Amino acid sequence: MRNLLYNKKFYRTVRFDFPVISVGNLTAGGTGKSPHIEYLIFLLQYTHKVATLSRGYGRKSYGFTIATGTSTADEIGDEPRQFKQKFPETLVVVEEDRVFAIPRILELYPDTDVILLDDAYQHRSMRAGLSILLTEHSNLFTRDSLLPLGRLREARHNYQRADIIIVTKCPAHLQALEQEKIISEIKPYKYQKVYFSAIQYGRPYSFYDAQAKYDLQSDTTALLVCGIAKFDELKSYLEQKLQRVYVRNFRDHHRYDGFDMESIRQTYENLGEGKKVMITTEKDAMRLAPFHDWFLQNKIEIFVQPISVAFIGDQGQKLDHDILRFVEITKSKMSQNGFS
Repeated sequence: MRNLLYNKKFYRTVRFDFPVISVGNLTAGGTGKSPHIEYLIFLLQYTHKVATLSRGYGRKSYGFTIATGTSTADEIGDEPRQFKQKFPETLVVVEEDRVFAIPRILELYPDTDVILLDDAYQHRSMRAGLSILLTEHSNLFTRDSLLPLGRLREARHNYQRADIIIVTKCPAHLQALEQEKIISEIKPYKYQKVYFSAIQYGRPYSFYDAQAKYDLQSDTTALLVCGIAKFDELKSYLEQKLQRVYVRNFRDHHRYDGFDMESIRQTYENLGEGKKVMITTEKDAMRLAPFHDWFLQNKIEIFVQPISVAFIGDQGQKLDHDILRFVEITKSKMSQNGFS
């Protein structure tokens, strides 16, 4: 009903004459938004002043907040904190009302060149100049159902609002024939492009010192502690590298407390006397940060598993061209219309 009211112009949609790129999905999490936002930051940061705008899901604060290097997950949310920690030169902002936030960003930081919207596909009160829709290879939106029967936030046909569709978490060597089958199933409109990306796992680093790297070893048992929508792929990857992997899973964006810490400590101790480590995700590391000293005192060796995205074949180059071209064309139109 809400989408219908927007489609019939009963509700107003705002569009800014400024480079705004939205990354979102039709499903309730698990498609890899964060690493794709980070991909775009990395692509743009050396030639443009980049800002990210999120609602700050799970934070205790409210309203317009600018992230700093010392901002906590409670203040800005785990994903915005992750963006700020990994890209300190990037402006990271959280605000529930994007229509209010964008002019505010441009007022406070007029040299901003492009704004990346995190998880804004359902934010119909504004329309991004370029909308990227993510769908997971193992659970395409075409095969999913609306909540609560499935994981769709809205009906499948709403994929039509996207300009670019990225099929995420693909096998690294996805064959061209399989890609064509998926494209035929999605049935993109003429104005839509479809790309395919895969998850890449980097070297884990110490929870206590990000400069200290760790090589996964086959004689080691690991406790994987995570609060993410889907952990199966990460568990499978770790099982290929380690002797055994046990999982202590929490709900997505879980806010850890003292009771959780005690439960984690007991599970870790029960792993036995051999070589053992605790592994967590970058997003969870943001929410576990307040317990830094507690982990040290309990002598729990923790490593953080970073992930990134890589595009199949030469698709990364093509996507990069699309993104950079959009930004430059939009800025050129702004100049022609007298905006600086």
